[in-house]
This record gives sequence, structure tokens and C-alpha cells, in this order.
Amino acid sequence: MCGIVGVVSNNPVNQLIYDALLLLQHRGQDAAGIATSYGNKFAMYKANGLVRDVFRTRNMRSLPGNMGIGQVRYPTAGSFSEEEAQPFYVNAPFGIVLAHNGNLTNAPELKSELFKRDRRHLNTDSDSEVLLNVLAHQIQQETSGYSLDPEALFRAVAVVHQRVRGSYAVVAQIAGYGLLAFRDPFGIRPLCIGYNDNEKGREYILASESVALEGLGFRFMRDVQPGEAIFIDIDGNLTAKQCAVNPVLNPCAFEYVYLARPDSVIDGVSVYLSRLKMGEYLAEKMKSQFGAGDIDVVMPIPDSSRPAAMELAMNLNLDYREGFIKNRYIGRTFIMPGQASRKKSVRQKLNAIGSEFKGKSVLLVDDSIVRGTTSREIVQMARESGAKRVIFASAAPPVKFPNVYGIDMPTRGELIAYGRTEEEVCREITADALVYQDVDAMRKSIFDLNPSLKGVEASCFDGYYITGDVTEGYLDKLEASRKAPRADTEDTIRSPLNLNRANLD
Repeated sequence: MCGIVGVVSNNPVNQLIYDALLLLQHRGQDAAGIATSYGNKFAMYKANGLVRDVFRTRNMRSLPGNMGIGQVRYPTAGSFSEEEAQPFYVNAPFGIVLAHNGNLTNAPELKSELFKRDRRHLNTDSDSEVLLNVLAHQIQQETSGYSLDPEALFRAVAVVHQRVRGSYAVVAQIAGYGLLAFRDPFGIRPLCIGYNDNEKGREYILASESVALEGLGFRFMRDVQPGEAIFIDIDGNLTAKQCAVNPVLNPCAFEYVYLARPDSVIDGVSVYLSRLKMGEYLAEKMKSQFGAGDIDVVMPIPDSSRPAAMELAMNLNLDYREGFIKNRYIGRTFIMPGQASRKKSVRQKLNAIGSEFKGKSVLLVDDSIVRGTTSREIVQMARESGAKRVIFASAAPPVKFPNVYGIDMPTRGELIAYGRTEEEVCREITADALVYQDVDAMRKSIFDLNPSLKGVEASCFDGYYITGDVTEGYLDKLEASRKAPRADTEDTIRSPLNLNRANLD
């Protein structure tokens, strides 16, 4: 889960990219970076931290030019090295800087190929540097001399699609030529394009979410299609081409559940409306399990569950209350390393309003339950505030499987629903009752808003990995690299995975 942006303008872009990264800060709080180009030279600055903390006036002044890219990152493979902050740079061919949102599932094999066959050196463990070098090698293969045209770039991207597996939305600058952007053939991670017309002509922006476009006064043009590549030269001329053989759009379901801002629209689906739909479908399920008088009040776990909770309360004809107040200066807890820091941050992040809980049977609604640490602490906070009964509802299905496409929850041992029944999860979070969304209902919440959309990437809920290369052995190696097993399930339970399905219906 990272946020990327690329801009080709007729004015300096450093402030524009900075502002875009602020609008995408929810997608990554670990590091931030900006690279701009002027003439045939790049300027770059990146470091660990929030956007507002990374960039000072002196840093912004050192980023001249009318074209640039930026990224906000949190680590997807357990690394916190500042050297892995993006963008990444390679000097040949032409000079390329790249920012990437996603995760490559065949990065180890590609690293070996790059060294043994392509004779390229990698300086970090980041899969984004792998992707940059694969792209650079293929561009070199498709060009000769000093010339570079869009068709050569598109041929290079087509080979990238053949070599690379996993999820990737990419923006890349090529020194003296322009900006290249592309998306993996399944469209797992989001990317959209917008434009603005001013007195000097047209300028373009590409970003992970539409909110970055609208917040900067750009007009939304469209989403980048799965497998598509877009090239905008330094004069603002745009060329696009489909570079994948069989592209099939399967956006990540977790974008709609939790990751994206509610005011974004991703692949034709309003994130806010999809969360309202999740509340509507969850209410239908709850009607069959609870009777009149079982629940006194509905409360969201702020912020991303609020639309679902409001819609659920309305459909159940129950009072809606804000029982928890959020401290907005604490980061997302499931991103934080280590159970101890996650547990501590929950109490710092949320505070209960006791009068809303005292003597009531409370239905708490969260967007999802991942590790369960936050849920357990929140249930305890509700009880300490006087709730006589605490029912917990998740607007998403149980997170039972690792996500290997760019969300930092890749080990089975870290997932509270892995190898456990819903009753067992309920006991673990100490709730009186627990209700999960059904997988099909979650899909309908998205498909209802864009009937042309036929599939979503929902592997963390259903165990289907659409890239076709994720096996039990792959997951075992991934978990071994993180060294974070859960002793009570890891060695004794193996939930069956439905692997290598090419597409979701």
C-alpha cells in the first residue's frame, strides 16, 4: 500500500507533487520522496517520515523542473530501511527514476535473472528496484542510439508484463523524454489520470487515487486500464497503448474496504458508496441473527467504517452514535511493527465517550478485523465505559489469508481469523457476539456500483491468487523471511488455499 503521483506540466511541479502526496498520505506513512527533472538532469529528495516532516523549504527549492514523480510508502516486505524509500534511479539507458505501488511475487527469480543474464546490479532488497531494472533492461533492448519513441517504450512494457508477476502501478521519468506510467495486467493496484488546461496549455497528472486529482484542481480523465501504458512527452503529448495480451480488471477489494479515501472513485466505483453498500448487506445478514431489543445503539470504529455503520443503523432502524473519538495524529495501527506498539497505540488513538456506552447493548462496526489486537482493545474499552453487552460487526469478511500484492499483512500467523472459526475469533476479541460480512456480499457491494466490473482481487478473504504463482511453498518462504509465526496455529493448522486461479468470476 503506497501512493504514487506523476506530473507533466508547463510550470514547476515540486509544490504540486508535494500537495498530491499530502492527499495520498493515508496510503503510506513510512517514507516519502520526490524526483523532478529539468533538461536532462534529475533532482531527488527522499527520507523516512511523513510528507510534512520529510520536506523542508530547502528540499523543495532543490527540486526544480516541470516534470516529476513522487511516492509515499510503507514497507510491504518488512523492511524499514531509508535507502528503500522511493523513487529509485538507474542511469542506463537514458536515465530513469521510478515509483511503484504494489508487490512483485516473483522478485527473487527476477533478481537472479538480472544478475546472471542482464548483468544488472541491485543495491537494496526492494522489489521496486527490481522492477525498475527489468524496465530499464527492456527499454535498452528495444532502442538503439539516442532516439526513444513511444512504441519502443510500449514494446518494453509488454515484455515487462511477461516477465513480472504480482501487482504494480508505476510512474517513471525518462531524462529528456517524458513520463511513462503503466499498470499490471490485472489492475490490482489503482492508477488514474487527470488533466488541467491553463494559459500555457495542458498539464497532466497520474495518481493512485482520484482524490489527489480533484484536490489539486485537475479534472478526472479516466482510470489507467490493466496492462495499459501511457507516455507523456516533455511537450505534453500523450500516447497510450494496451501492452498486455489478456488484461482482466481485478482491482483490490481491500481498497474499497479500508485503504482508499472514501472520496475517491476507483475503476468506476465510488469508495464511499461501496462502503454504504457493505453496511446495507451487513444489515440484511444481521436481521436474521438478532431480534428487536438485542441492540440499543450502533457505533463505528472511526474513520473508515463510518459509512457502513451509518447505513447499517438506518437499515436496522437503530440509533447511530459516535462513541469513540479519534486522535488524528496517531498512525494506522495495523501498519505498525510489533504487537506491543499496536496495542499501545490503540488507547492513544481512540477514546471512549462513557455516556454513550453506559448500560447499553452496543453494536460496534469496523471495516475489517486483521490481527485482532485493535478489536480486542476496543471491546475492552467499551466494557470499561459501562456497556452491558458488546456485539462486534465487520463490514468485510474474515481476513484468513496473506495478502501478497502490496498490503503489509503477509503471514498467516498474524491473522486472527486464520485457522479459527468465527466463534473462536469472537472469544479472542472478547465480544459477546461477532458478525462478519459474507464474501459474496462484499463483492456485490462493489459490483452493484459498476456492473461492467466482473472481478476483484480478494485473496486475503477467499484464498484465490489471480497471478497464478502463489503456492503454499511461496507463503512458507515469505513467513520464514519475516520470522513472525503464531505458535498456537502456525505448526498445527493448514487452511487449504485455492491457488492459481486465473480469474475471479
